[in-house]
Amino acid sequence: MRWAAATASAGGAVAPRSVGLWAAALVSVAIITASVVLALASDHLSSPGLRAFLIAWIVIPYVVSGILGWWRRPASRLGPLMLATGLSMALVTLQWSEDPVVISVGHLLDLLPSAFFLHVFMAFPSGRLTARSERVVVFTGYLAAVGLQLLKIVLGVNPDNIFTVWSRPVVADVVERAQLSSLAGLLLTGTVLLYTRRRRPDHAARRPLALVVDAFGLALVMLALLYLAGLGSWPIADTIRLITFATLGLAPIAFLFALLDARLARGQIAHLVVELRADPTADLQGQLARALRDPTLRLAYWLPGFEGWADQGGQPVTLPTQDHRRTVRVIHRGNEPMAALVFDRALEDERELLDGVAAAAGIALENGQLRAELQARLQELKGSRVRVLEASRQERQRLERDLHDGAQQRLVALSLELGLLGQHADADSELRARLGKAKAEVSGSLEELRSVARGIYPAVLSSHGLAIALESLVARAAVPTTLTVDISDRPAEPIEVAAYYVVSEALTNSAKHAEAGSAWVQLRKCGPKLVLSITDDGIGGADRTAGSGLRGLADRVEALGGTLELSTPASGGTTVLAEIPWQ
Repeated sequence: MRWAAATASAGGAVAPRSVGLWAAALVSVAIITASVVLALASDHLSSPGLRAFLIAWIVIPYVVSGILGWWRRPASRLGPLMLATGLSMALVTLQWSEDPVVISVGHLLDLLPSAFFLHVFMAFPSGRLTARSERVVVFTGYLAAVGLQLLKIVLGVNPDNIFTVWSRPVVADVVERAQLSSLAGLLLTGTVLLYTRRRRPDHAARRPLALVVDAFGLALVMLALLYLAGLGSWPIADTIRLITFATLGLAPIAFLFALLDARLARGQIAHLVVELRADPTADLQGQLARALRDPTLRLAYWLPGFEGWADQGGQPVTLPTQDHRRTVRVIHRGNEPMAALVFDRALEDERELLDGVAAAAGIALENGQLRAELQARLQELKGSRVRVLEASRQERQRLERDLHDGAQQRLVALSLELGLLGQHADADSELRARLGKAKAEVSGSLEELRSVARGIYPAVLSSHGLAIALESLVARAAVPTTLTVDISDRPAEPIEVAAYYVVSEALTNSAKHAEAGSAWVQLRKCGPKLVLSITDDGIGGADRTAGSGLRGLADRVEALGGTLELSTPASGGTTVLAEIPWQ
């Protein structure tokens, strides 16, 4: 049993070599160390120790999270992106150097981390920007952080910068204010997009991921407030700066917690194995959803006999197309598909967990496939019964219509012709008597044919409905019958036909076998069901298995999703109770 796609092929990424990870770690350590040294050695910084601590507080968590994320989830671009974010923050400290060239480069990169923060937060958890609005916001963020920064440096916002070409400090100040305003707006827009994506109905409510989104959103808001405070010269700007640095450092820690939680979640595999052993026939979809902590997970089985997919109840389903929110993974047995899981794409980054759950549920999935195929066969059988009954009903209706429009009409015409001949046979009494006898025979045959036609199909149902049809049936019954009807509208025609034949067969049995003196028929709508009760005061003894009449009625009712019960107590009397879905 295997997944349809190889682990390395997920997202087209290949696991990084350990040498590359160690090299990234060593380079990161060197850059972080240089940043701290620059902060502590600078003679034009206030509180250099605090500045060094804050830089380390932000850079180290992003670098560590990036390396771990890259190692644990190579299919995701988030790890390398977080690593780049941390290093970009470290490079900002170049402006604390004493060398003019280094200072100028540091000034140029001053606001680049803002665009990286926006990018990494919007790209969580896959490392990819899935929506066009997200790509526009992030691209504009880089343009504002780098493009406008270069423009204001060229215009002399920092006169000692080696990149200054045209010293226009007033114009540079306008550009800077536009830059900070646009970055604040983009950061707040990113926050709105982040929370909108989280609140989507089809997004899995995964607690660790929700915590990460909350931390990311808070960091974006605080960073936007920091830029707005700089624009307005707020007196609490220093406090906002400290809170912003604190939240920026907490965001990757929340991501690390999510990685740890995903690691711990693999303990759910053992719990899943215990559950499956305790009850192999339990709701496997629910168990897999709990093990993977994705309440939106859906399970489908491949049914070779039907050449299609079905849910656990055997109902046909169509696998959704993969998109940036949902993904489909097919589990194979040999070369044949066996089952498919439809789940939140965030789980793509936890391949080991997915593989472990699939392996643990292997036998249960095979059993589930068999049960789904059995349910599909039952559904097919039920559908076949309904189709047979419907074909029989239509054929009966056609025969009744043919008899009514054909043989009955000819007999009526013959009866009329015999009556006319009798009127012209005044002189011959013997001929008149013979014509009268022939007319009586034709009338008797016509009545018998009408009775046969009603038995084949009660045409009154189609024209007047069940209540009128039962009144007509009760009026012709051999046993005095009381009819009570409590329905305000008509059910579907197959339901009416089934109910009619239940009453007809029950009243026939009351007169023919039960020796009943009276009977009672009650018809009512109870919730979504049509409830039909026929009771007599006969000797009882009815058996639905003894003959084809009641057994056939039970088949007819059950094919429509209903039930038919028979009660014949020793004290006498028989009750037939049928419940049929209204629609």
